[in-house]
Amino acid sequence: MISGLFRVRLWAPVGVFTSLVHCLHQRRVALAELRGADDQKAVDQSLLELKMVQVVFRHGARSPLKPLPQEEQVEWKPQLLEVPPQTQFDYTVTNLVGGPKPHSPFDSQYQKTTLKGGVFAGQLTKVGMQQMFALGERLRKKYVEDTPFLSPTFNPVEVFIRSTNIYRNLESTRCLLAGLFQRQKEGPIVIHTDEASSEVLYPNYQNCWSLQERTRGRKQAAALQPGISEDLETVKEGMGIASGDRVDFLILFDNVAAEQVGWPLHPLHAEEGLQMAVGPFLHILESNLLKAADPATPSGKTRKLYLYAAHDVTLMPLLMVLGIFDHKWPPFAVDLTMELYQHRKSKEWFVQLYYHGEEQVPKGCPDRLCPLDKFLNAMSVYSLSPEKYHTLCSEAQVTGLGSGE
Repeated sequence: MISGLFRVRLWAPVGVFTSLVHCLHQRRVALAELRGADDQKAVDQSLLELKMVQVVFRHGARSPLKPLPQEEQVEWKPQLLEVPPQTQFDYTVTNLVGGPKPHSPFDSQYQKTTLKGGVFAGQLTKVGMQQMFALGERLRKKYVEDTPFLSPTFNPVEVFIRSTNIYRNLESTRCLLAGLFQRQKEGPIVIHTDEASSEVLYPNYQNCWSLQERTRGRKQAAALQPGISEDLETVKEGMGIASGDRVDFLILFDNVAAEQVGWPLHPLHAEEGLQMAVGPFLHILESNLLKAADPATPSGKTRKLYLYAAHDVTLMPLLMVLGIFDHKWPPFAVDLTMELYQHRKSKEWFVQLYYHGEEQVPKGCPDRLCPLDKFLNAMSVYSLSPEKYHTLCSEAQVTGLGSGE
């Protein structure tokens, strides 16, 4: 019922902009395909050796974060959270330096909201667990069976795991690992997390005053765009929500997404906003690439596989920075995979990118197989070291306070 109401109108300005961006992206892909034959002669892919894989993924399907103010609510019964036996896999959660698991203010907040049927808000569902297990099996086929890159059983020497400190992400990671290693392990599984105040696996509005200022008022401005406010009232009427009840499209979409339905997204963004939103995380991904490619890096200081359990608000700016955003909301259990190769003869390094299992042509790259230096050069515009990130946040706050804002 809900999904049909979101097809009320295709907003003209959004449609034109999205079509233009999509056409430009398709043109870049087409040009890359035309160059493919020449590139194959220059780079014999049979001589490429896979050295490292980084996977950034969104958690599986979950219950809504907030209920809608309507009489007919979807029932979220506890049976929807039952754990499929094949996904069971023991793990431990620590902070980034191996200490105790930090407190999760998000999970504490979710437990204050009980949906109709008895389930808390924001919980990973059985469907979500199965989605993550399937993603793990897909990774196993590619990196264990088709290409003998990873050991068939989990080995902590080969795999590093980091997740936001939110239960649905920790459980999503468990299910992915169960699918990837078929519940077999040679050592303990440790998932690293950070304090909510310093987390960089999502845009941290609480920790960065500058990011708060850049996004302040944008949701309200979007709601005032021609046609959007009228559509909101139409949707509310169709769903039986009183006209006076306050609800925005993001809350409506979250409920739709929880019921496995998607719709096109047109986010407001700018280069500076993207840098503040995803720059610190991008720096981590780049650092992993550089360490793996540096012959001076001591043995044991890098891993074959890096897993990062993140969110839609992580993937969207990351995809924009990479120049591969398709203007669709990242679905549950979607993955962005970054492969690092070295040529066995020339010793050159290359990056190959996949989104949702499909090859991509990153920004600044001549083809799907991108020289590492070109890839890093394109990303350097947005990457922020921890020091630079904190300096920019602090400087913005001082400037704002000094000007009386």
